[in-house]
Amino acid sequence: MPTIPVLKVIIAGDGNVGKTSLIRRYCEGKFEQSRIATIGVDFQTKLVDLPSGQVKLSIWDMAGQDRFQVMREGFYRGSRSAALVYDLTDLASLAHLKRWRDELVAVVPSLPMVMVGNKRDLAPEASLAPGEAMARAMGAAHIVTSALTGHGVGEVFMSLAKMANPRSAPDG
Repeated sequence: MPTIPVLKVIIAGDGNVGKTSLIRRYCEGKFEQSRIATIGVDFQTKLVDLPSGQVKLSIWDMAGQDRFQVMREGFYRGSRSAALVYDLTDLASLAHLKRWRDELVAVVPSLPMVMVGNKRDLAPEASLAPGEAMARAMGAAHIVTSALTGHGVGEVFMSLAKMANPRSAPDG
């Protein structure tokens, strides 16, 4: 029986942008209105079917608070891709993504990333232009999500799986 590759992916961004909610929506299919802040790191796994075969995503949920920065850097090792998440209702969380990106690439220099604008349900009229511009500048895709409704969530994790999978074709 073939071994299923385990691919470590990182979900990073400021506290309260909805990282844990995105992961729970994807892995468990549910949304919890109130959540306790992640302490240090948490992770979940999920099997994903890709055209090249099945993989297991090991999804690492990084605590967003500054006091965990020293701890986070060790958790980045071995990562294959990352999602930088910001809150569409909080432009400061978007501005902070450059610092998150720099923190990640200091440990994993050529880490492929996707930018995620979360909480679309709370900001249906918010302009996506600032996030799209930053994503272009970082050379990353920009995906808009709502952990509440599930909009775009599968796309984020499928993108992470494809970027992380060494068996994926460069365009796939």
